[in-house]
Amino acid sequence: MIIAKSINEIVPPEQGACVTIGNFDGVHKGHQKLIRSTCRKSRANGLSSVVVTFDPHPMRVLVNSKTPPFITLTSQKLELIALHEPDILLTLNFTREMAALSPEEFIRKYLVDGLAMKEMVVGYDYALGKGRSGNYETLLELGRKYDYGVERLDPVIINDAVVSSSRIRDLVSEGNVWDVRPLLGRFYQVRGEVVHGMNRGGRLLGFPTANIKLEDELFPKKGVYAIRVEVDGKVLPGVANIGKNPTFGNEALSVEAHILDFTEDIYGKDIRVHFIQRIRSEKKFNGLDELKERIAIDINLAREILSYPESQVRPGLHLIESGDEK
Repeated sequence: MIIAKSINEIVPPEQGACVTIGNFDGVHKGHQKLIRSTCRKSRANGLSSVVVTFDPHPMRVLVNSKTPPFITLTSQKLELIALHEPDILLTLNFTREMAALSPEEFIRKYLVDGLAMKEMVVGYDYALGKGRSGNYETLLELGRKYDYGVERLDPVIINDAVVSSSRIRDLVSEGNVWDVRPLLGRFYQVRGEVVHGMNRGGRLLGFPTANIKLEDELFPKKGVYAIRVEVDGKVLPGVANIGKNPTFGNEALSVEAHILDFTEDIYGKDIRVHFIQRIRSEKKFNGLDELKERIAIDINLAREILSYPESQVRPGLHLIESGDEK
């Protein structure tokens, strides 16, 4: 697989290419269908499979501070796309100059001349170019001019609704992390380095926690969650609190993970926290004894949730299949 950050790094494939293009925030089931279809179509027609995406996200350039939090950082997005093993994964640097290109200018420069595109696979609502003027009909018209075919896929429907990044973002923000699993093909996760916190978990409460240096943009609703923690190639059960620790009067958002039956030192290590199920809302307690009693209850509930086979997570990046996809 060729991974490139500029069209100038790529020699147009002699046999031509089958291309899909999009922002792919979350790399959810709809995105996965596009990428799989592109790879299958390329093999059937003797073409190179190409996935084109952007960094930064176009909304971040055009709208700036008004953009919602994104589901995946660019590095994670590229890792998830790479699981499908396209021949070429191209990340274009999105700029205002690129945004000003007409659909024809973009397609001619990047896709036809740059990638020798012979087939294009797009989603049901895809549009490109200045003002998103390059809709499906425009792509068909340009395909006749530049000799490439266009296939438009139907949306992926799960639980009677279209899978979309905005739907996933809303579910995560509301704390409905279990319902996100079939839409993403994985549990929602955040990642980061374990750093020193206030050391209250072990010293005061008897439940040591891993405090994570936050890098992600999207976090589940404040509260307590059953989780699985991935560290050093192992996946371990745990319980996490997302919030500001109101009992201690904190103001900054934090993610603190208590790994069950675990005593190793993991300071400085990068971990992934997979959110399995929300247990309760964040609450201010009257004192340490009341807080410790509640934490013990949370841990027992987490053990019960994590005992179900559907809660399992394998180490490393992978995607789970969902029978609900249509």
